[in-house]
Amino acid sequence: MSQYFQVGDLVLWNPASTVAKLFARMTEAMVPVAGCPSGVGPDLGRDEYEVDPDAFAAFVDALTARYLATNHPILTAMLEGYLPAALVMVRRSGRDVPALARPVARDNRDISLNRDAFDPGGERQRLLTLAEHHEQAMPR
Repeated sequence: MSQYFQVGDLVLWNPASTVAKLFARMTEAMVPVAGCPSGVGPDLGRDEYEVDPDAFAAFVDALTARYLATNHPILTAMLEGYLPAALVMVRRSGRDVPALARPVARDNRDISLNRDAFDPGGERQRLLTLAEHHEQAMPR
């Protein structure tokens, strides 16, 4: 059994039900981190989630900016578990993630005192590589 994430008739992703439910719950959990609505509607009871492509792209952009601006290894790992699939969905909706092209300054909200590494260019490339690998495993 599977569920759909879609924009009207455009299917962005059709994962197995467990994966879909987990992604939807992770999306809800990321809303306070992004500081804006996700654009992913609740399961409509028909095994589908309607996605507002502009709101979702803004949401993923905010999370991507946060990912690139932190040096905190745990926050980075948590966001890495979510963002690659989300980036694929944004791309499939025909939208962009401007944070992937903007200059990045370190964010002082989530600083790891045990790690001074800050490499937004390397993190950007890592995220794009993960998204490429995820796309191959994301049926429509």
